[in-house]
Amino acid sequence: MSLRLGDIAPDFTADTTEGEISFHDWKSGSWAVLFSHPKDFTPVCTTELGYTAKLKEEFATRNAKVLALSVDSVADHKNWVGDIEETQGQAVNFPIIGDTDRAVATLYDMIHPNANDTLTVRSVFVIDPNNKVRLTITYPASTGRNFDEILRVLDSLQLTDGYKVATPVNWKHGEDVIVVPALSDEEATALFPAGFEKKKPYLRITKQPNL
Repeated sequence: MSLRLGDIAPDFTADTTEGEISFHDWKSGSWAVLFSHPKDFTPVCTTELGYTAKLKEEFATRNAKVLALSVDSVADHKNWVGDIEETQGQAVNFPIIGDTDRAVATLYDMIHPNANDTLTVRSVFVIDPNNKVRLTITYPASTGRNFDEILRVLDSLQLTDGYKVATPVNWKHGEDVIVVPALSDEEATALFPAGFEKKKPYLRITKQPNL
């Protein structure tokens, strides 16, 4: 069964390039981005892991850890990371799970048989500090992911968890946000001293409240 938003992300123990980890203990108190790639020593995956490594400090400022996975072995991962550093100009600085028995891939429904019955697709799971799944994205093997978008979603999730707002289309940190419809105008006035623009009764725009 596939994981849905709000589900508890299954715990697991796995071997990685940084030793054995127990997922919930490893991410304890943090957000986590768990993502699968189809295969080591392949071009799109090489660019993805290199770019993700360059974003380590961006993830850290959001209290987020990154964890990659494929059905290749840890030994293969360790041989591959040299190619990533050479071609992408960045050493891999996060663990990569070796899931040769497909235990984690199966647990997270990362193998889609109608696409490929042996390799994982490009799945992404954003998991919050309470171990709840907050975002799922699935890309085909031929399409590299946009990890800047994953950072954007983390910003949105963390903002909207703390304030009664939602983020509009293409929103980025620092831009205006939407007052949730559940608030009355009176409640919104009290919560947002900067005020709001009422375009429609259900569409009220205010400044990002945590700036």
